[in-house]
Order: sequence, then C-alpha cells, then structure tokens
Amino acid sequence: MGNWNAVCPIVTRPNCSDIAFPLHLTGSGIVSPFIIEGKPWRTTAVFDTYWRFAQARQEIYHRRLRSWNPAPVDDDILANFKFTNAYRAADRVSQFLISDVIYDRKRPTADTFFRILLFKIFNKIETWELLVAALGDISWSNKVLDEISVVLTEAMSRGERVYSAAYIMPSGGGKYPRKHDAHLALLGKMMEERLFQKIGDAPTMESAFALLRAQPMLGDFLAYQFVTDLNYSEVCDFSEREFVIPGPGARDGIRKCFPDLPLALASEAIKAVCWAQREEFAKRDLEFQDLWGRPLQLIDCQNLFCEVDKYARVAHPDVQGLSGRTRIKQQYRSRGLLPLPFFPPKWNLKTDRDLT
Repeated sequence: MGNWNAVCPIVTRPNCSDIAFPLHLTGSGIVSPFIIEGKPWRTTAVFDTYWRFAQARQEIYHRRLRSWNPAPVDDDILANFKFTNAYRAADRVSQFLISDVIYDRKRPTADTFFRILLFKIFNKIETWELLVAALGDISWSNKVLDEISVVLTEAMSRGERVYSAAYIMPSGGGKYPRKHDAHLALLGKMMEERLFQKIGDAPTMESAFALLRAQPMLGDFLAYQFVTDLNYSEVCDFSEREFVIPGPGARDGIRKCFPDLPLALASEAIKAVCWAQREEFAKRDLEFQDLWGRPLQLIDCQNLFCEVDKYARVAHPDVQGLSGRTRIKQQYRSRGLLPLPFFPPKWNLKTDRDLT
C-alpha cells in the first residue's frame, strides 16, 4: 500500500510472538471537574473511561501491527465489539484512502480532489475496487461520471451494496432516479466550479469547510469529514488542531462525559480535551503510545467521544446520552496482522522506528 517509498519507505517488522501482558481497561475511576472555556464542568465516570479507552484502543493497534497473534484483551467489551482506532487516519478505510486513492502516484490536484470525494461519497473499499476493475485508472473527465453511474447501476441490479453503512448519505430529494446519480451530479458540480482550487486557496480549515458546507446535500458532519480527508492530500495543508465539528455520536459521548455542559460548547469541549491529553493521561498513570510522535488531533478526540459513547452503553449503562441507544451493534472479528501503516508523507512520521 502506498508507492511513495522515496518519502515514506516501506518498513518491515519482527517475527514477534504474543505480547506477554494483559490489557485492562480499569482504574481508579477519577471523577473530577474539567475546565472548558475557563469554567469547571462536572464529569462522570465516562470521562475517566474516555482516557482509558483511548490508551487501550491504541495499545491494541500497536500490538496488532507487531504480532499475528497478540495477547488477549482482558476487557470483554473491547474483545467482543468493533471500535475504530484512536487515530482516524489509522483505520482501515482511511489507510486505503491515503495509500491507494491519494498516494498511489503523483497526480494533478483536480484528479486528487475528484478521487478523494468519489471514494468518500461511497466510503467503501469494495466499491472503489469495482470501479477500478471496470474503468481502469480513475481520473476526472467530462464523461467519467456517466461511466461510473453505469457500473454502479449494474452492481446494484446484482444486489450489491455500493455505500458503506458507516454514515448515511442524503438521497438528493428525489430529483434523480438513483441516489448515486444525485451524488455524482454533486461531484460534477464541484469539479465544474473548481472547488479544488478554492479549497487549496482557503486560509484555514474552517473556511475550506464552509466551501464544502455550502454545497447541496452536505451538512456539518459530511463537510467536516470531507475536508479532513482532503487535508490528507496535497490539495490543502491545514493543521488538524485548529477546527473541529462534533458529529452526532460525539455529541452523545460529550453528554455522557459532561452531563451539564450545553451542547453549544461541544466543539470547545473537544478542543479542551485535545489540549489536555498529556496531563489527563499522566493523571491516570496511563502510558499512551501515540502515532510515532503525533499526538491525538481534534478529529481523533472527536471520534473518541463517539467510540466511548458506544463503549459506555455496556460499561456505564446508568449514564444517559442523547440517543438513548443501549446496544453496540457491530461484533469484533479479527483480521489478523495489520498491513504496514502508510500516512501522509507531509506528516513526516517515522513509522519504521518501532517496526524494524
């Protein structure tokens, strides 16, 4: 995965056996006020779990990078249910996006923008592979949207799902007979408006987000996800510590951590957590294995609120969120040893430091 070996070389790893220590997501249960926007806010046990979950989930990630058969997880919830990684960019779909969609080879900015949003609209690796198998190398042209539509329509006629279940794309209001045609038309509109150039010229991530948010069918959540994905590439280069939009799951997690906090301060809560991460891990004597020197970014802290909301449904059933959900839907199924990681070369991560 990833062919830019000159700037981000492929690494090797040792033939390691089980790591010999169990993983515990338990602790003293620190419950103390947390400062957001200069004011202390009451926390619940879920906020303590937030840090222990982040540390444990990241430790699982590092273990799976090093061993085909890592030591068992001494936590029934983590062992049996599926959760995303602590770092968004380390997740399977993000890794595929970065290595196979963005950095498979150098491309014009317009093509990179087009490929990223085409992939993210469906957010499904199998759909991308279907398109590549049918059409070859994917790049922007005036006729490619019609060709893509034909391939997707045929796949759907065979009963295949072309969209990921990770999040729901809006339907387009019935203007088009098929949902994917509405989304392809939107993508074509953005290309005609040269949105890739406007985003590249944007001074901040927030202003780039606003450009996407102004497009039909793109609400806060999708616009923030898309600008984050574009920011993995050379289309733009914003700090991931300057702007954040909480998604519905994150807002649920924030409510469980800070029961009295107005949700108008949800973004500020994520920022406060991001800035305080070193202190909060240390307060709990947690050794957090970061991403080769890269601390958690705002997008990661936002995602962790979403994941701890799910975890708390089982671990803290007495703590209420917003949605009222009580079950975790997806079961964990091991995929064995993880592929070697590939991150945006502009991050300058030395991923071979601990894997060689």
